Amino acid sequence: MAPPRDTRQPGKQGEWYLGDAKKLREQLDGFLADVPDQIDGNALPVPGARVIIAPHAGYTYSGATAAWAYKALDLSKAKRVFLLGPSHTFYLADCAVTGYSNYGTPWGNLRVDRQVVDRLRDELDIPKIPTANDDREHSLEMHLPYLWVRLEQTFGASPDAFPPVVPILIGDNDEAGEKAVGKWLAEYLRDPDNAFIVSSDFCHWGRHFDYTVYSPDGTLDSLRKLRPVGPAPEGPPIHETIKLVDDLAIEAIGTGSHGSFYNNLKQTKNTVCGRHPIGVTMAALEELGGGHRFKFIQYQRSNLVTAPGDTSVSYVSAYAVV
Repeated sequence: MAPPRDTRQPGKQGEWYLGDAKKLREQLDGFLADVPDQIDGNALPVPGARVIIAPHAGYTYSGATAAWAYKALDLSKAKRVFLLGPSHTFYLADCAVTGYSNYGTPWGNLRVDRQVVDRLRDELDIPKIPTANDDREHSLEMHLPYLWVRLEQTFGASPDAFPPVVPILIGDNDEAGEKAVGKWLAEYLRDPDNAFIVSSDFCHWGRHFDYTVYSPDGTLDSLRKLRPVGPAPEGPPIHETIKLVDDLAIEAIGTGSHGSFYNNLKQTKNTVCGRHPIGVTMAALEELGGGHRFKFIQYQRSNLVTAPGDTSVSYVSAYAVV
């Protein structure tokens, strides 16, 4: 029987994560079990931690890092879960929402909150994600298996009890555009019935990403572009520069100032692929007032780069109590 046309199928299953549903569940349970039961004296999930930043690479690379954010995520009051991710398959200037009514996972379907999706589309005058791009986009899909596991842990085994999802791609908005989207989302962020998953990897370093910066003395002032061929630089290893630009982005996000993060990326050009989903979420948090800030609890790199021809992608987990 062909799958229903109103359901997005898990296209990365068997490629970016395990195809066998039972083995996948065991893997995710193992990742979550490896995360401590407490962080900084707070039992997990952290009460009120309704917003997380987590990576979206294949689970072999980022699954263990993502587990930290998902174990911290408080879904106890959730009646709706927003998924905010960047577009990797087509250029998007503003934002776009799914046209599907369900998002499939290896264990079953997560309902899409069509009422909120349609309201978002009408009030912000944004398009639907083209179906072919929706099907190929991984920034949203890679969160669905983890979300399913945490929803099952929170609400029990019946998917009928799970809250629906609101999948949104956040495009190449400028600073004012991010603030406008953030102002609209703040209404939902203020409501304790809503949770937010913000999808982002951090620094993408290497020739393939057109980002080969290097700091010979560990400062931002000396940041320069390396040629992607030749021997390793004589100074500190390249991976220390990658950590430098990531640490500066993390520091800027941690201030809670949307402008600080926006200006940081203008300065370093760090290739944080989910910079716009993070940006609109920070803008929404600023709308609420009260100094709501992200707390970063895990940071990893896929490779400790030493040679100019190497590549690396960075991954973080963070949460915000709202």
